[in-house]
Amino acid sequence: MGLLDGLLGGVVGAEMATVVNGLIEKHGGVQGIVSQLESQGLGNTVKSWVGTGANEPITGDQLHAALGSDAMTQLAAKFGIPPEELSAKLAQVLPGAIDKLTPNGKVPATP
Repeated sequence: MGLLDGLLGGVVGAEMATVVNGLIEKHGGVQGIVSQLESQGLGNTVKSWVGTGANEPITGDQLHAALGSDAMTQLAAKFGIPPEELSAKLAQVLPGAIDKLTPNGKVPATP
């Protein structure tokens, strides 16, 4: 179990913690996934997750589009679920996960 799995397990459940951890690692860390989502027009939404206020929601379709069909298909295949189901689940847990991984409203520097 990786460091992020341990941090996120209580927030999103063990299986989804592994999925979120894989997604974050694939993008080079929290900073990478935040940058990817911001570059796809989701800057205000992601800033709400990083900030100390309420987290704005995101849809599975928005995540699927922002992260790319290939990435979502590969990640879904790895966990044996359809990409649409993965997108929907990630839309539910990713805001809280990013919020948890950005204490005090700051994105950790990529190591």
